[in-house]
Amino acid sequence: MQNVDVTDRVWEHLLAIRSGKACACCGGTWSAGERGALDLYAPLARRDLGPVVVAQIGQSLDGRVATVSGDASDVSGPDGHAHLHRMRALVDGVVIGIGTALHDNPRLTVRLCAGPSPARIVIDSKARLPDDAPVLRADGTRSIIVQGVDRPRPKHVEVLRLPLIDGKFKPETVLQVLRKAGLKSLLIEGGGITIAHFLDADELCRLQVAVSPLLIGSGPIALTRSIQQAKLADCLRPDTRVFGLGSDVVFDCGLTPAAHAATVPQHPARIGVS
Repeated sequence: MQNVDVTDRVWEHLLAIRSGKACACCGGTWSAGERGALDLYAPLARRDLGPVVVAQIGQSLDGRVATVSGDASDVSGPDGHAHLHRMRALVDGVVIGIGTALHDNPRLTVRLCAGPSPARIVIDSKARLPDDAPVLRADGTRSIIVQGVDRPRPKHVEVLRLPLIDGKFKPETVLQVLRKAGLKSLLIEGGGITIAHFLDADELCRLQVAVSPLLIGSGPIALTRSIQQAKLADCLRPDTRVFGLGSDVVFDCGLTPAAHAATVPQHPARIGVS
């Protein structure tokens, strides 16, 4: 397991990678913790490998994301919360399903680190999200709703109308229209049902599972896939790296060849050169 130390200088370097002004393997001599931060976040910050779709979910040791009453506010520890905000700052857009938008009232802004807030995207097939939802406020950041029905929205909200297939959107179609809208690097933030849809459709490049040392006992579980396997040998075993954040442990799961390519330094011969 690599421990992660997100110092100001390594975070500035990661933001420079995001803007195309730096690479992950150059820039000076890093401590072991800073190198862990680069290894964890650089694959998301890089823009030289084409479109990236990463999902992140926070859960307890026993795989729960909330209590039976729906309390999910502190499933992740403080370092897990900061990790999520860093991920937001490194992507072009963050995607949530309508259930998360209605239940959690998220803002989807970057507040726990420096960096830009991403475009906020809600998958809302039946157009149930109220126009005054926090995720739709007019603050200069793009707000996008993917709808399956006609419904007018405030002038600042971008509406992407897509056909429904058995009452749902095809994940690949959602990604296609978002890329046409200029959003190449995407974070699927929640909830677990939305993440599972993209995972089952083989549309995730990587999946990050942040585990907090907490036992909830009962309540909704993190991920339930529609794909059922009778043998463990047939189950998905992703290429996984493990990072210690302090209050949480992150399992970074590569799901495609592109995910592995993102962890390979751009300039191998220059590793360790200041």
